[in-house]
Amino acid sequence: MSPGSPPRVWGEIQRDPSSQLHVIVVGAGLGGLGAAIAILLAGHNVTVLESASEIGEIGAGIQVLPNSSRILISWGLEDKIAKHATMPHYANMIGWKGNYLSRIDLHAYGKALGTPFWDFHRANLHRCLLDRAVELGAEIYVRSRVSSIEYADDGLTAAAVLSDGRTMSADLIVGADGISSQLREVLLGRPDPPLPTGDLAYRLLIDAKDMLADPDLKKFIENPQVNYWIGPGAHAVNYVLRGGELFNMVLLVPDDMPAASMTVDGNVEEMQALYEHWDPKISKILRLCQSVQKWKLCIRPTLEQWTHESGTFTLLGDAVHATLPYLASGCGMAIEDAAALGLCLAKLTNKSAEQKLQALRIYEECRKERTEKVVERGNFQQYMYHIHDGKEQRQRDRRLKMFGEIDELLLKNPEIVTRPQLESGDDPLPWRYYGVGGWLLTYDLEKEVEDRWKQSRVEIIARPSL
Repeated sequence: MSPGSPPRVWGEIQRDPSSQLHVIVVGAGLGGLGAAIAILLAGHNVTVLESASEIGEIGAGIQVLPNSSRILISWGLEDKIAKHATMPHYANMIGWKGNYLSRIDLHAYGKALGTPFWDFHRANLHRCLLDRAVELGAEIYVRSRVSSIEYADDGLTAAAVLSDGRTMSADLIVGADGISSQLREVLLGRPDPPLPTGDLAYRLLIDAKDMLADPDLKKFIENPQVNYWIGPGAHAVNYVLRGGELFNMVLLVPDDMPAASMTVDGNVEEMQALYEHWDPKISKILRLCQSVQKWKLCIRPTLEQWTHESGTFTLLGDAVHATLPYLASGCGMAIEDAAALGLCLAKLTNKSAEQKLQALRIYEECRKERTEKVVERGNFQQYMYHIHDGKEQRQRDRRLKMFGEIDELLLKNPEIVTRPQLESGDDPLPWRYYGVGGWLLTYDLEKEVEDRWKQSRVEIIARPSL
C-alpha cells in the first residue's frame, strides 16, 4: 500500500472459531464504523453500539487527505464513495484582506501519491461507511449507551454495561465514542474532560445556486478549490460539496461559549460582524447565511496507555487524540487507527490474552507517536493562521511564497514527494512536502504494521526462557 502505487483492496479473511473474536465497537461515528469495517475484513465478528436513537452524522464538510483516502479505497469503497466526493484542484492561502499568498496543487500531489484529496459532506461519507460495515456483517444497535466496562475473572473477555442495565460480552471492546468519550474516563478511572483550545467554529452550508447568481461568488462554485483566509486571531475555510450543490464555510474565531457547552446556536449578525473588515467576498458569502451553529474546539492529549492490561478493551480516534481541525486530519487519524487495529487483529491465530495483548501493543505503537504529532501540529497551525499583522506575519508570508516556489520545483519530479520524511518542515502551508506532507501524506500503514509485527516476533524468539 505504499504511496505512489494504486492501493490494493483488502480481501475478507476467512477464519474458524478458534481464532475468531467477537468485538464490540462503542460508537457509530466515522472512526467506529471504520473500525467495524477493518475488523470484519480481518475475519472477526463485530457488534456496534450507538447511544443515539438513530444512526446518522451531524456536521457539514470534511476533507479527506491521500493517506486516508488510500485506506477508504483499500476497504473496497472507491466506487461507492467517489461519486459523493469533490476533488478540489488547489488549496489556496489568502491574506485576510483578500491578497493571494500561496497554494498547494492537490491534483498534482494526489497523482504523485496515487490517491486523491477528497471533500465530502459528512453524511455521505458516514452512509458509505455504514453501508459497507453492514454489508460485511456488522450488527448495529441504537439506544445503547455504554456506561462502564466489567472484566471477566479469567481475563479473556469483558462486558459492556449499558445505561439501561443490559450487558453485552465480547473478546474485545473498542471505545470509539468521540471527543466527549465516556470510555476514556472508564479506562482512566477518573473524570477527564476535553481541553478547550480557545477557538470555536461557526459551521454553515450555503446553497450553491445562491452563489452562482453573484458574479463575484460564482467562481467559487464553478472552479472548486479549498480557500483559507488567515488573519489576526481568526481564519476562514471554504470548499464545495456534492458536486457543486452546496458550499461549505467554516469560520474559526476566539471562543466565547459557556464553559460547559460544546454546541450552541449562533447569531448570524454577530458572526457577520466578526468578518466585516475582511475580504469583501467573505461578507458577501455570509450575507447568504440564514442560521448557524457554534462548535467549541477542544483537543485530547494522548494517553500513556490506550489499552486495558487484560487486552479486552482499547480506545480509538477522538476518544484518545482529538485534534484541532487545522490539519484536516481528525477523521483521517481515526480512519488510520481503525485500519491499523484491523491489520493487527488480522494477525491473530488464537483468542488468547497473550496474542490479543501483542496485537493491541503493536496497534498502539503504530499510532501513538503519529497521532501526537498531528495534535501538536494542529496547535502550531492555530498559531500560524492567526498571527497579527506585523513583522512575524510578513515573515510567515515570505515563507509561504518561498516554499510555494520550492514545491513547484519538487512537483516537476513527482516521485520526490512520495519519499517519507521523519520530521515536519518549516512550510506554513502544512500539506506541502516541507510542511507535514513528507510524513503525513506519505505514510505506509501496512508496512509499519508488518515491520513492527516482525520485530515483535524477533523479540519473542530472542527472549530468554526462565
